[in-house]
Formats: sequence, structure tokens, C-alpha cells
Amino acid sequence: MKQLTTRTLAEEFALTETGSGGWAARVDRSWRGWTGPHGGVIAALLIEVARAAATEPLPVRAVDLRFSGRPTEGVLTFDATEHVVGRSTVALEVRADQDGSPIAAASVTLGRTVETGVEEYAGPPAPPVPDPQACAPFALPPEIVPAGAHFDIRPAAGPLPLTGADERMMCAWIGLVPEVPADAAALAILADALPPAVFPTLRAPVAIPTVALSMHLHAEPTRGLPVLVRTVNASTGGGWSVDDTSIWDRSGLLLASARQTRRVLG
Repeated sequence: MKQLTTRTLAEEFALTETGSGGWAARVDRSWRGWTGPHGGVIAALLIEVARAAATEPLPVRAVDLRFSGRPTEGVLTFDATEHVVGRSTVALEVRADQDGSPIAAASVTLGRTVETGVEEYAGPPAPPVPDPQACAPFALPPEIVPAGAHFDIRPAAGPLPLTGADERMMCAWIGLVPEVPADAAALAILADALPPAVFPTLRAPVAIPTVALSMHLHAEPTRGLPVLVRTVNASTGGGWSVDDTSIWDRSGLLLASARQTRRVLG
């Protein structure tokens, strides 16, 4: 596995601005998920492009992503359009293509931090779980999910995948190995690090790819990785499955929440 120490995600995927005013990045096989490049990586790259294209370096507040094609390993190209919305908000429409075909598009909202007269609320605290050091590591099988080698997953509560359990939930401390800066792009990868939340109820893996992903940022990460990730299955039926994911830092502060709509192909 490539060493990511002191490297940003933009550097890891060789994200560069092209002469045509767009961007290009390369996703190699080590970041392959169940059916292609890891979906969280595509989301992270769309966020990185939005940040690079923005006139002002404002915090990422929300991401709304739709997949429109199936990416393969190799070069992805990106373009972005910025829309200024009032004095505090900027929206960027970012598109990813590969070999001339659309792969994904996202609306990335950036927003200024301002003081208001409304009482602040940090969101629900993290559930009580053991510290990361007290949790045994769990590895996704690299022959099925090569990207699993990039994650340090330490289950902290709930059942494990493919154990035939009754509970549709997983909760684990997760970091990237080696560690990269904790920011919105890294959180997008970690929001998609665990298998679909129905997996604890199964005995054998099933392809359940993500079709749409939304992520909302609640606080700027300040404590680094790992973070606590909990994913819960909201519903499954008719060939579709919806998961809700929450991410907290080691102090118990809610950093992000995400919702994924998935197709059930098994």
C-alpha cells in the first residue's frame, strides 16, 4: 500500500489542474471497493475539486452526490462551476467524467462561520464505547475489497458483517492507514468505509452499490483520526436500501452525518 504519511488526499490521487480549466486525478486498484473505485474516494475528490475551484477557502457545509455511471480504475476528469449565494454561502456544482462519460456529480456547499443570537447545539454526543486502543482490529477481505487495506477499522459496538445477526447496525473506530489530515474529504471516505448496514444480517456478501450520498458537516475536525463511525440501516426493500451514518471525534463531538441510497443487486 502507498504511504500517505504527510500527504494530503489531493496528493495521494495526484489531483492536478489541467490546462483546460478542469482537474484530473488517478484512482489506482488499491482503492477499489466492491464493484469499482471506492465511492467515498469519488466523493472526496469532488469535495477537493470544489475547494480548489472556490474563490474563497470557506468550510465545507454539505455535499449532495449522485452517481451516473460506473467508474473504473484510472484517470478521472473534473469540472466545477461556482455560484455565490448571498454573503455567507457558496455552492459549487462539480462533475466527474471518465473517458468522455459522466460518472458522478455533486453540489458542494461552502459557508462562512458567523456569530448569531441563536443558542448553539453541537448535536447528539457519541454513544458510550471503548477507546480505540481497547478495540480489536477488523479487516475487510482484500481479495473482495482491496480498499480495505487503507482502513484501520476497530469495531466498538454492534454486530460484525456477515454474522447473521438481528441488528442492522455497525459502529467502529476508523482511521486511514497511514493517517492523512482529518477534513471534509477524509470524512467522506470514512462515511463509506463500513459495509452496507444490512451486512450483519447476511451470511454471504451481496453487491449493494451506492447510487446517491448526502453528507452534512456539523463541526470542523480538530482531533485527527480515528473517528467513531456508526451506520444504521433505515430501510431495505424492493431492491433498494437506505443507510444513515454518523461520525464523531474522540471527544464525542458530532462531526458529520450522511445518508446513502443503495441498489441491492443480490
